[in-house]
Order: sequence, then C-alpha cells, then structure tokens
Amino acid sequence: MRLHEQPVRQQPQPGDAEQQPLKASVMFHIGGWAPSEGQGARCRREASLGKAGRRSATSQVNTLHRMPAVFIGHGSPMNTLERNAYTDAWRKLGASLPRPRAILSISAHWYVAGTAVTAMAAPRTIHDFRGFPQELFDVRYAAPGDPALAGRVRDLLAPVPVGMDQSWGLDHGTWSVLAHLFPSAEVPVVQLSLDATQAACEHYALARKLAPLREEGVLVLGSGNVVHNLGRVDWRPETRPYEWAAEFDALVKDCVLRRDHGPLLDYPEQGRAARLSVPTPDHYWPLLYVLALQREGEPASVLVDGIELGSIGMLSLVVGGAGAGDLRS
Repeated sequence: MRLHEQPVRQQPQPGDAEQQPLKASVMFHIGGWAPSEGQGARCRREASLGKAGRRSATSQVNTLHRMPAVFIGHGSPMNTLERNAYTDAWRKLGASLPRPRAILSISAHWYVAGTAVTAMAAPRTIHDFRGFPQELFDVRYAAPGDPALAGRVRDLLAPVPVGMDQSWGLDHGTWSVLAHLFPSAEVPVVQLSLDATQAACEHYALARKLAPLREEGVLVLGSGNVVHNLGRVDWRPETRPYEWAAEFDALVKDCVLRRDHGPLLDYPEQGRAARLSVPTPDHYWPLLYVLALQREGEPASVLVDGIELGSIGMLSLVVGGAGAGDLRS
C-alpha cells in the first residue's frame, strides 16, 4: 500500500459560516486536541447521554427501515485503483447495503475552523494530494450533490451555524471509498466538515443530531483511520504493526463491542498507545460520527481490519445492517 503525502488542508476563513465559503490552500494539520481540565468528565457525560438517547429512540423506530452507518479506514488514495483485502471488503459491503437515497460523508480531509456542508448540485472531485501517478489524478467521481439534504443537515444541527458551501466538493477521503462502495456514482453525496475548533465530545454530540437521517434513507459514512501516525510510518518490506498501534486498534474494537464510547471520546487519557495512534484528531473524529448513531442494542461489526506500514490502521466498522460479522465473533 502506498501512503499519501500530507494532504491539502483547508485554511480557516474569517467571517460568518453561512456567508463565507471555505477555501483550500495550505498543507498541514491544524493540530491535535488536548483535553482541558474537566473535559474527560464532560465526554463521559456526553457518552452517557448518548446511551439514553439511543434507548429512547429504539422503541419508536422500525429497524427494518434504518440505514446502517459505516466507518471506513481509507488509507492511501491509491486504494482507489487497487484491489486488495480492504477494497474487496468495501465492494462486498456496497453490494450488500440497501441502496441509499443519499450519502452524508464525514471525511478526515475536510478539517477546518467551522461546520459546513457541500450544498452544490454537482460537487467537483478534489485531488487533495501530490506525488501520485497521473492515473489517480484522472479519476473523477461524478456523483450528484443534494442541496436539499444539505439544508436538512443544517436544520438538524441547529443552533450550530452550518455554512452552505459552494466551493469544496468531494475529497479523496470520500471518493476513494465510494469508488468501491458505489462505483456507478449515481447516489447523491454531501460532505460535512470537521470543525477543528471543537473537542471530541462536541463532535459526538453534534453527530447524535444526525440520527433521523438513517430513517430517511441516508447512509452516514465516516472516512478516516483509527490509527494514523504518518511520522512513524515504516516503509520496509514485511513491516509489522507497532505494538502501540495494535494495542489502540484492539481497544477501539473492544469499546465498540461493549458499546462503551466514553473511553473513545476521552482518547488522550487512554495512555501512550492512544496518543501515538492519534497524534492529530482529523482521521479519528469521523469514527465518532458513526458511533454516535449506534442505537441501544444495535449491533456493530468489523468489516475489515489491518495495520499497514506499522502505523496506518485500516479498521472499518458497520453499525447496524450488513457487516462482515459481529465483533463478538
């Protein structure tokens, strides 16, 4: 697997989120989140509230009409073109899913100061990387947008201000995965940004507001990597996962199995393995958007797992619906 270079990050822009589009420019991570005093307790409280919300909603909804929520560990952009254990699993999942009315994608690569949704009718394909073969730059994922869904997301997330973005599009965190899940590119796609100024528990709370979308035929897709430390990548052949990477990957799976989201929100407090696995939050936070939508008693399953180059985790999870097998197996 080839790893991407540092992707293009969107520079935070001043002004009102509704009026000011967010424009791509710089190539760096804005930085990791360190919990302030009291943050851990707040995250645990948020996780507890999430459980209560999932219990209350479960009795009111027919689960036969609920779309799954999916987290994909996307890894290198080259996975768009490659057939391997990961992309084969993504294709199998896409074939087994009920056809969604639309897709709401939360990608690690739209990490900005503020919350926005792509609101254009025809989002562009963004090649937010460099140093790859021309074949990858030639890829176009020409899925339509869905301005009505963008408006619905804005309404659900109120009173948080949500910009109706007309300048971003679909970055490779989204299209490298959807090229396998839905290769025909016929399902409308909307992206939701990650607000770099907020903490993990704020993202989890925001994601809980999106729960009605699952009953409206919308597939919520988180795309990132549970373990993502570019600075520790080992390019040698036959590279084995770092112990800390394997430890944190196992912790995440165990917490999802037990539906114990608290430690995953308060991840910096889970020790050295967590801090090395998540040096910046951009690739980790999309997982929280999927976990926040897990209902009480709803199963989660591992679609595929693995750690590439020592420090890039490829864990993919499905909440509800089709998957590769319950985590207990």
